[in-house]
Amino acid sequence: MNPTDTKHPDYYHRVVDCQWACPAHTDVPEYIRLIAQGRFTDAYMVNRESNVFPGILGRVCDRPCEPACRRGRVEEEPVAICRLKRVAADLRDDVDARLPLIPEVRNGKRIACIGAGTASLTVANDLMPLGYEVTIFEAFNKAGGLMRTNIPAFRLPAQVLDEEIAMIVGMGVDLRLGSRVESMRKLLNSKEFDAVFVGSGAPRGKELKLPGRQEAAANVHIGIAWLESVAFDHVDRIGERVLIIGVGNTAMDCCRTSLRLGAKDVKVMARKPRGFFKASDWELKDAEEEHVQIVINHSPKAFVVENGKLVGMTFERMEYGLDGGRITAERSLGETFIPCDDVILAIGQENAFPWIERDLGIEFDKWEVPSVDPVTFQSTREGVFFGGDAAFGPKNIIWAVEHGHQAAISIHKYCQGESVQERLPNGMKLSSRKMGMHEWSYHNDYNPAERRLMPHVDLKERFRKLNIEVELGFTPEQAVAEVQRCLNCDIQTVFEAKLCIECDACLDICPVDCLTITPNGEEADLRTRLKAPTLNTAQPLFVSEALKQTGRVMVKDEDLCVHCGLCAERCPTAAWDMQKGTVELRHAVDQQPAAQLPRRATGSGGQ
Repeated sequence: MNPTDTKHPDYYHRVVDCQWACPAHTDVPEYIRLIAQGRFTDAYMVNRESNVFPGILGRVCDRPCEPACRRGRVEEEPVAICRLKRVAADLRDDVDARLPLIPEVRNGKRIACIGAGTASLTVANDLMPLGYEVTIFEAFNKAGGLMRTNIPAFRLPAQVLDEEIAMIVGMGVDLRLGSRVESMRKLLNSKEFDAVFVGSGAPRGKELKLPGRQEAAANVHIGIAWLESVAFDHVDRIGERVLIIGVGNTAMDCCRTSLRLGAKDVKVMARKPRGFFKASDWELKDAEEEHVQIVINHSPKAFVVENGKLVGMTFERMEYGLDGGRITAERSLGETFIPCDDVILAIGQENAFPWIERDLGIEFDKWEVPSVDPVTFQSTREGVFFGGDAAFGPKNIIWAVEHGHQAAISIHKYCQGESVQERLPNGMKLSSRKMGMHEWSYHNDYNPAERRLMPHVDLKERFRKLNIEVELGFTPEQAVAEVQRCLNCDIQTVFEAKLCIECDACLDICPVDCLTITPNGEEADLRTRLKAPTLNTAQPLFVSEALKQTGRVMVKDEDLCVHCGLCAERCPTAAWDMQKGTVELRHAVDQQPAAQLPRRATGSGGQ
């Protein structure tokens, strides 16, 4: 194998699995260490650089970082990364003085954002410091998009949403509430804006066309529309017996909201076995804790209406053959009737663009999804960009944030007459964490503490009001215990082959046998000669240049390494060192010459 190119920013970035898995690439280990030091405001700002909404995401993020967490390789539960993000948000001081500066003189370019959701707000956050004038058109009378309309207040309090949205709008954004865009043609023909960003989400819930649907219309609700009506106080009650069709996160929000509006018997009807559910494990757990019954292997067949009133639904009971997580066969075990007063359909969401005329050069595919470049987020019409659910269909908030970052880069380049395809690559900065001969500026011991359980409001109390937040958040004491579980994966083992004397001290001390000195060879062959069996071939090996003593190579299985630093402590020649790897992410502000950015006259902490 060729020597590993550790100068490529993706190499060390990929080793920090939580950050690599995060769509916005938040520096997770860094903010966790700051929390450990009680520096909550600093931890919040580290989060905000990439994910923009730490308080919101600390409550409702889909947590792609946690399944990737290396703690899950040495025990069952990963670090509570998401909930620690909330700790930083809940315990921070005022950050107004640390938000990006907005130039007094604007650059003359105006941007229209359609929809005041996650992606549009991120675009505004990134472009305002560069001197752009950003106008956001929002159909509703409050900003937030699906964060406000589809996430219940008992999971995401309005105060948290309002505070973090205000940080962006307060930059001088022209937020036009109650201003639905009815025609893209009219907007483009106005010549008022230099570029348009569409962040209108996927606002249409999918229908379930079964016998009896029309007759039962008054008591059959589309999930996201129903949640929206609850959010704006248009709906305040529901029947005692409720069936939720679908088993995604929206279904979990619907079933738990139903309980708070008076339902006594709530069932979530799943067509397939539990292993095929789209809802997050913690969402399922919270729903079941509130005594929601999840019924598997029931495929809806018809709405049953008697005397003009919905009385229940019939389902086909299914049995599936499974092989390695795949369904290989299915058969019906007959039909069953389940009574209900109301049905909520939560079987998916779709894009809806009736206001975009189809002769503007903006192409749509057969599913009516716009054709969007996955790198630049530009549509087939120059100057029109999409992001969030509006671009590629429903995902989650953290994906919409990253879409906004990337679209902002493209919008900036487009408005400056530059190629939207040419983008600055990410960088990587390494800095030593050595404090003495055998001391590091971080704790490198393994803490066997179990994952902290999130404290919840008592089951009886949480149903008194719709907006009682169920999760209480970690106390500072609980946070201190949880942060110790982080393995500091961003503190990299950096190897200098020219200093190695092949004494095998590092091999002897390594607690997981991730190091091997062996003759070079093809990767498949090398993996058969490692001290410990390779478990994850998707994780690249580190291979050094030829060692000067024997010509062999140092091989490191990054998948096994726990970054304990014992190799660096034991090495007599300092061939190994522990260095913090910081990924230098490129946002729109990085495309601008530093001399043209506004500066603070005094103090520090600004961007």
